[in-house]
Amino acid sequence: MNTTEKNPNATLSVSILSGKGGVGKTNLALNLGFALFRAGHRLLVMDFDVGLANIDVLLGLSPEKNLQDLFRPGVVAEDVVLSIEAGGFDFLPAASGVPELLEMDEDMREALFSKLNDVFSRYDYLFLDHGAGISPNVLSAASMSRMPILVVTPEPTSLTDGYAVIKVLSAQYKVRNFHILVNQVASPREAETTFERLASACERFLRLSPSFLGGVHTDPAVPEAVRRQIPLMKFAPKCRAAQDILNIAVKIHRHRQKLGQKLKTGPILKNLLERAS
Repeated sequence: MNTTEKNPNATLSVSILSGKGGVGKTNLALNLGFALFRAGHRLLVMDFDVGLANIDVLLGLSPEKNLQDLFRPGVVAEDVVLSIEAGGFDFLPAASGVPELLEMDEDMREALFSKLNDVFSRYDYLFLDHGAGISPNVLSAASMSRMPILVVTPEPTSLTDGYAVIKVLSAQYKVRNFHILVNQVASPREAETTFERLASACERFLRLSPSFLGGVHTDPAVPEAVRRQIPLMKFAPKCRAAQDILNIAVKIHRHRQKLGQKLKTGPILKNLLERAS
């Protein structure tokens, strides 16, 4: 991926991460994307959980092609991208448990993203839904985005694993601009307290200060939407969790506006040289 590539559409690349599985990361990625699309923005959600891809399950889709096919001759990105909603809310599916994707090295990953760059540039937002944990494949790809969002819950294990993600990304990939989203909370105060615990550890031991995106309430509409394979923002847009997601989507949009010209003059995804500087 060439450092001279420009981003005239000011596409904001967003990595959705978690240290622990089961925190609702993929569901949040999908619904934050839906909220931004409903606000008039073109958005591509890329399932980059190449171990256990499941955005297609949340949507009730059975893609004929996925990321693996892009390594085959004659297959172009347009063959793989699926429409979620007409008008600019699209989905790029992955495949579960495919060794070719699980063992992707840096050169393969950058070749893949280079092939996709023209497609990425058509959107206002690119959401990358990564696998949970701290595998090199997850963290190296996540470090390429402009806005890393870490999803945690109030559970101690989620905080511990989330801290590990921040620690490794900051130490090995020089990422420091973390945004924290606290899911499955009982109250705004619980979200704030959870964030403060994580932020305190980061400030004390890593000398970095993550920002707080907000919390999403535990809501019975969430598992029901999953069961029906309908995005929550479409199934129950007025429920408490959906309103929380909408508020967080507004903050993500404000961050894109704040970056402004910086997005237009640099690549959508950072390359190795840029990440090391």
